[in-house]
Amino acid sequence: MNIIRQSKWCLVTLFLLTLSPLLSAAEPVSKSSFGGVAIDGHDSFAYHGAQTAAEHEALKGSKKYTVEYKGAKWRFASQENADAFAADPEKYLPAYNGHCANALSLGEGLIKTDGTHWEIFGDRLYLFYAPRGRNRWLDGNFETYKAEADQAWQQIVSN
Repeated sequence: MNIIRQSKWCLVTLFLLTLSPLLSAAEPVSKSSFGGVAIDGHDSFAYHGAQTAAEHEALKGSKKYTVEYKGAKWRFASQENADAFAADPEKYLPAYNGHCANALSLGEGLIKTDGTHWEIFGDRLYLFYAPRGRNRWLDGNFETYKAEADQAWQQIVSN
């Protein structure tokens, strides 16, 4: 009888441990299924640099310079970039934790991005699944699209 009671408690404990990450789910991050690398390993600090902006090329980070934040591994091209991100991650974090801004604005939900299609609006980094979404935001009223994406994002993170 004591073994049965212990077995039940073990099952309950195992169930709660399995369920607890779902109950305390953090904001979703656009990351790989295996390895948990955010935005395909692109350096989210580097997007804000003058050279990256001029060339409009996303810079790949290195495993050597990794910062864990929001349950994902963010990679950087240098220790300096990693340190700057770690000091103020919200400043350099892409909007919607790297999910496609255009998809959110269209009500399509969370679409992962690989960090290659991007734009800075104001001082915030926005990522897109494909060039067509980025172009829509560049050619249209990005403030309206942003408001729509913000509303969709709030519904996702509040559930």
